[in-house]
Amino acid sequence: MTALRALALQLETRAVNDAADPRAAIGAAIGRIDRQVGASKAWTGPDLRLVVLPEYALTGFPLRESLAEWRDKAALTPGGPEYRALAGIARGHGVFLCVNAYESDEHFPELYFQASVILSPDGDTVLRYRRLHSMFTPSPYDVWERYLEVYGIDGVLPVARTEIGALAVVASEEILHPELARSLALRGAEILCNPTSEASSPELTPKAIARRARAVENLAYVVSANSGGLTGIAIPGDSTNGGSEIVDPEGRVLAKAGAGESLVAAAELDLAALRRLRRRPGMGNLPSRVKTGLWAEEYGRHDGERPGALTGAPDRAWFAARQREVIERLHR
Repeated sequence: MTALRALALQLETRAVNDAADPRAAIGAAIGRIDRQVGASKAWTGPDLRLVVLPEYALTGFPLRESLAEWRDKAALTPGGPEYRALAGIARGHGVFLCVNAYESDEHFPELYFQASVILSPDGDTVLRYRRLHSMFTPSPYDVWERYLEVYGIDGVLPVARTEIGALAVVASEEILHPELARSLALRGAEILCNPTSEASSPELTPKAIARRARAVENLAYVVSANSGGLTGIAIPGDSTNGGSEIVDPEGRVLAKAGAGESLVAAAELDLAALRRLRRRPGMGNLPSRVKTGLWAEEYGRHDGERPGALTGAPDRAWFAARQREVIERLHR
């Protein structure tokens, strides 16, 4: 396949923090997603092959909950009923579906991770990425040696080679970290899915600027789905509302949604043109000009966030204290 239509489907997030039955609320969210993906494909056309959902679309995010409380309340089980239902949506509508959710892991029973999963039109899980940069959520880097032992580096930085191109995920604020997108592009990623739940504005935000930069510097498409509003918690609902967009490999915004639930952020991705661009010599072919050896050596000289620092199930204060310690060390 050399061209496809992609959709950053902008949906309202209904937080489960105070829900009487969080699991029922998650099930209801999956039902809404099913209906909206089906309606979006009917509106957009049969060439819709990729749908990216917003970050936290099933649950919202933890506030005062401990790790154990949020794991029990909101974390999905890989292969569990919620994922089976989501796989049914992908299969039923013939799309690759990128969903972001909190999930448990049998190898790390005290923790949960924030995962982005891509499900194929056959209902198969073709990619599972656990977010590496997160302020208050455990990441694979926090339990590094054991995580590598279980999943290997390809499980940390996965790229799915599919009939619609090479897919990868950069979750939410990770779009601000150029190393991640560059690493995925060096591994072949052509389309960066960016599920997010972020402050939106009619002006360019840091994340919007970063999406354009990541597209240009990696010669990749970026499909970014933001929330279409937030309900169920005290945070003003329109704080994360609008701005879902698709950016092409030269930094042009192909489609962008306004506020509210929306299918407006849909566009054609021309993979043949992308591949020609990547093989064209010149100043604009930035991936071919990366001095990987130099930067690997220079990064190794600096003592930033350290791997494997997490033991047990910490509270939110642990993450904040860890960041303060890193800041002091870098400052010195």
